Amino acid sequence: MSRLADLLSLDLSGCTGKIIAEYIWVGGTGMDVRSKARTLPGPVDDPSKLPKWNFDGSSTGQATGDDSEVILRPQAIFRDPFRKGNNILVICDCYAPTGEPIPSNKRYNAARIFGHPDVKSEEPWYGIEQEYTLLQKDTNWPIGWPLGGYPGPQGPYYCAAGAEKSYGRDIVDAHYKACLYAGINIGGINAEVMPGQWEFQVGPPVGISAGDELWAARYILERITEIAGVVVSFDPKPIPGEWNGAGAHTNYSTKSMRSEGGYEVIKRAIKKLEARHTEHIAAYGEGNERRLTGRHETADINTFVWGVANRGASVRVGRDTEKEGRGYFEDRRPASNMDPYVVTSMIAETTILWKAGLSNGK
Repeated sequence: MSRLADLLSLDLSGCTGKIIAEYIWVGGTGMDVRSKARTLPGPVDDPSKLPKWNFDGSSTGQATGDDSEVILRPQAIFRDPFRKGNNILVICDCYAPTGEPIPSNKRYNAARIFGHPDVKSEEPWYGIEQEYTLLQKDTNWPIGWPLGGYPGPQGPYYCAAGAEKSYGRDIVDAHYKACLYAGINIGGINAEVMPGQWEFQVGPPVGISAGDELWAARYILERITEIAGVVVSFDPKPIPGEWNGAGAHTNYSTKSMRSEGGYEVIKRAIKKLEARHTEHIAAYGEGNERRLTGRHETADINTFVWGVANRGASVRVGRDTEKEGRGYFEDRRPASNMDPYVVTSMIAETTILWKAGLSNGK
């Protein structure tokens, strides 16, 4: 195994100018990340200079066997923390050979929304709190939990230290550093309320970059847990009962919200989100009804409520934002398995572009 490790850590820069580019895309389930690598003649730092590629969509649930070719278009580049050097990770989206985006390509519509002049002028910022659960590979039971049994009740585990309270920190720290190396705007990490559950934050990227960076961070996490022999779960309620679920709380602001008088802009935006609550919930992740029960720091899925410093609300406004009269708000409804392209663009569309259905405060 030591020889294998030596080969994996080979520095190629002294013998070739070529690099390895890992092309990454979202598969047919909407949550599976796929990738494959190719050799390029030299370093590249602009995705528009990268060649398109293709893959067998019939093997990923994205095409039929009689017309299986799907085209990969490079959209964002990150440094590769696994191969290092000039090697890169490439976030791609997927198209039919005719040039049309395939149905699982959620980035295409998000880019259209973020490219709208009214949205661009508002410079929407996002901070996404990605929660996830680490599971034992052979049992699909949270790491640190007794096999077939349960640890003590929630309370001691949130942001805790100690072998009897914190499980998986080496994986979490490895992911943290790998994301920083890759150039992802990862803001921090913390242990969550349920033991074996963790969170990392990505932000504040602007517009479409939020989705690109979160998918890159998810890919890196999948690779690190693969190395560690642990399964990462983005299920919004991995353990039924008196255990917290997993979300992807999405913090959001626009230039108007961050400016003088921004609190009034925030309140108008929240009113729009309330008007489209049902549509947002439908797009905020599969199985979210198991998480949004009105308990365990959530609002009921069928009810929209907002408040200042209220972690049981659909949308929470921070004390500092209320005090300063400007800032951001947190949409607490998205599930951990949400698609960041869908959620971020939908929030922008509703709060900036959507006009119908309101008699006041449009």
